[in-house]
Amino acid sequence: MSEQKGHRPLILISNDDGITAPGLRVLVEEMSHLGEVIVVAPDKPQSAMGHAITVTQPLRLKPSHIFKGIKAFECSGTPADCVKLALDKVCDRRPDIMVSGINHGPNYSINVIYSGTMSAAVEAAVDGVQAIGFSLCDYSMEADFEPCRQHVRHITETILKHPLPYGTLLNVNMPKTEKIKGVKVCRQASAKYAENFDERKDPSGNTYYWMTGKFINLESEDNDTDLWAIEHHYVSIVPTKFDLTSNSVIQHLKQLI
Repeated sequence: MSEQKGHRPLILISNDDGITAPGLRVLVEEMSHLGEVIVVAPDKPQSAMGHAITVTQPLRLKPSHIFKGIKAFECSGTPADCVKLALDKVCDRRPDIMVSGINHGPNYSINVIYSGTMSAAVEAAVDGVQAIGFSLCDYSMEADFEPCRQHVRHITETILKHPLPYGTLLNVNMPKTEKIKGVKVCRQASAKYAENFDERKDPSGNTYYWMTGKFINLESEDNDTDLWAIEHHYVSIVPTKFDLTSNSVIQHLKQLI
């Protein structure tokens, strides 16, 4: 397990559901068994913020005593802001790993693009820190995280012992079930949202729009995707990259332009 100058591994934690989210508390409890924990999390829910960062207003950090014996701060910014500030201003040494979550709701398939949970992990990975985003496929604030605990700890401990190459992080989703069958390392399923915008009127008669729609799986019944794993009660682990280059198209495009 990676350690710096005899210290226990330093584990940075953030999320997008806010510092009071139950999923964050579970993650803090499990990570405390593996190393020294520092928490920098949003002061309010920041779901679906993607990789947004704050550039037009000041950021504020406020110490939090919500976790007994844990150095923690609540941040006025986005999940990506939290990680940037933590690495530059809060951590007194470089974290051995950054973990994000546990998100209330899935971040499989195309959700990885919109996810504040995953963007916090991506921001750490961009800076060269090992990173994992954890999500439970249950939106409820009363979600049962107990079946997740052993998997969260085991996966994190594995990456501490066997670091990933630069540019890669893990997107881990856990099914909503009391009986998780196991773990599947898989690929991101192809899917999209079919969105509609419901036009409504506010009490003053002004028009506003409320996004609705549904999630559409574009895959067949292939058993190598994260959606298949979750639907069949497995934990899905997708090695994820932040380099968005479509390498397979480079040569084809060179011939056209």
